[in-house]
Amino acid sequence: MNGSDSSPLAMDSDVEQPHVLACTEVWGGNRSTVRTVKLPSLSAWVCSSPLDSEVGGGDLHFFSVCDYDVLSRVALADVSGHGREVNEVTQKLHGLMRENVNRWDQSDFMRGLNQAFGRRGEGKYATAIVLSYNRVKMRLSFSNAGHLPPLWYHAGSRTWDWLEETAESTSQKLSGLPVGLIPGTDYRQTVVALEPLDLLVLYTDGLTEAENANGEDLGRNQLMEWARRIPVDSPSAAGRELWERLQKFRGSHRHDDETILVLQREQEFLPAMLGGVARSYVAGHWKKGRKQTKP
Repeated sequence: MNGSDSSPLAMDSDVEQPHVLACTEVWGGNRSTVRTVKLPSLSAWVCSSPLDSEVGGGDLHFFSVCDYDVLSRVALADVSGHGREVNEVTQKLHGLMRENVNRWDQSDFMRGLNQAFGRRGEGKYATAIVLSYNRVKMRLSFSNAGHLPPLWYHAGSRTWDWLEETAESTSQKLSGLPVGLIPGTDYRQTVVALEPLDLLVLYTDGLTEAENANGEDLGRNQLMEWARRIPVDSPSAAGRELWERLQKFRGSHRHDDETILVLQREQEFLPAMLGGVARSYVAGHWKKGRKQTKP
């Protein structure tokens, strides 16, 4: 089945202001999207194109910011099925993002996602990758449930590699499987230092399994080769270049939803950043106090 050949880049999001996430906000979904997103200490660009743009697809993307402008979370999932079949899953993922908006530890989040699919009893599953960035600790925590590893650009050395979990050879428990396959699956967290101007490129298998006119898959290795040639000065520049290369590679031979999500850590002046966090913390406590004393 071939999908529509129209590109969401035709919407030209560069003429729009970035969507700046407010404290406690959760934003995203499974509809056709091209947008720049601003999170605390991070800039992002997302382009998602479902096969059926009217009802949405199986690629789900969400962003959230905690109550105090410190913790940002990004989730990308690829659900088996398309369209209306995954709308319930989209709502569940949105709810989990909301419930865990202030939690650095992602264990409950991943267990909740696995249980949500297991309870459906329809044989559905999803690959997913969830990342949390703490702007004060300057650390990125991520968990991978069978999803393709993101590409990681190290600005300091100007090199690319993969963002992959650390091996735990002593662990005997099943871990890292797609959500919904086996109840009780364990999901590890790996914490890394994300340096200023580093880039992360998240994507779904609609890219790596894309085929050209000769029936050849793009594959991870070719995607990495493309990444080594793209501009790295902004998430939108990097993402747009990858998206345009994908369209040229596959032409009209399309058979899956396609999503690219690019993150970049901004270069911030530390005292100014800490001052902003302090103001958000005071404002957050004031709002909570107002809610508690409301008659």
